[in-house]
Amino acid sequence: MILLLRDRATPEQLEQMLEEHKFYIKTAVDIERRVLAGGGNLHYDCEQALLDDGSQQENIWAASFMPLTGRMIFESMVNLRPRQNRSMELIDPIIRERVAQLIIEFLGNI
Repeated sequence: MILLLRDRATPEQLEQMLEEHKFYIKTAVDIERRVLAGGGNLHYDCEQALLDDGSQQENIWAASFMPLTGRMIFESMVNLRPRQNRSMELIDPIIRERVAQLIIEFLGNI
């Protein structure tokens, strides 16, 4: 289940987003609109939910989040954009930090 969040997730929402992968949540974040899509099987699914909600592609970045440890992995096909980011890994430290801040703000640690 993919949820769109504009505020901190409830414990129930965290559990729903963990259903697919059990220990981590696939996320995509719109760093301009401050909206997070989480859950589902692929980062792509989260990206599509944000696009359907009105986000612009250049503002969407993906990461996986492990609530129990707080660890984030900034690798996804969503992040691969020749004009903005030449790797599946999110390289720009400023964008990476903004994504991390929003993930912690919305998902935090259980």
